[in-house]
Amino acid sequence: MPESFTRVLETLARSDGPDVDFASPFVEVLPVNGASVATLGDFLGTETLSATDKRAARIDELQFDLGEGPCWDAMLAAAPVFEPDLRQHPTRVWPAFSEAIQSEEIGAIFAFPMVVGPLKLGAIDLYCTAPFVLSAADSQRSKLLAAVVSRLVLRRAFTALEHPEPPEPSGPFFRRTLHQATGMVLAQLNIAAEDARLVIQAHAFSTGRSVQEVAEDVLARKVDFTISNATAEGQNDD
Repeated sequence: MPESFTRVLETLARSDGPDVDFASPFVEVLPVNGASVATLGDFLGTETLSATDKRAARIDELQFDLGEGPCWDAMLAAAPVFEPDLRQHPTRVWPAFSEAIQSEEIGAIFAFPMVVGPLKLGAIDLYCTAPFVLSAADSQRSKLLAAVVSRLVLRRAFTALEHPEPPEPSGPFFRRTLHQATGMVLAQLNIAAEDARLVIQAHAFSTGRSVQEVAEDVLARKVDFTISNATAEGQNDD
């Protein structure tokens, strides 16, 4: 990877706080004109978190209103969507969205999913004003940036959440339990340890339980995330 990209990636990974600019790094290192980062669906809600310009924000807005478009397809399939020539030779059909963007200066659009383990958080849209083919190298860079942004978005959601309960315990027993549960989720989903811990936190977040309780249920095999890779539920009813 070029040194400039590595620097941007590392700087983004160290970002913290409620005002992180998630979208600009994509435009800084990729040959695109604009970018937007949005959450989609019930888990974190549907919202544009960051956009480099008004056109990028407008692309999100249209997809939110119409319920179709590249960001929805990317998130639902957990796979990138590439439209290098959106007007003349589209590979996908979005009747309402395609008609709505006729007045916008958009020649190509690319969408990358925001996922952490089995959690589908949203998508990142990249656009070019003229038709353009994203290279394999730039596609890989987009995926690496999207993975970092996904973790940052999920962490920010946890930080912003107001917990009515006391803070999570932090003693040796809790740390050991969480460490063991993280190892089990890592094995279940074949993901990094950091992502496995985020999956446990997300399950606690979505079910209104504590991380301690979820970790104990993972160890007791009451929660198994291999059952479904599409939700944060993973609840075993046995």
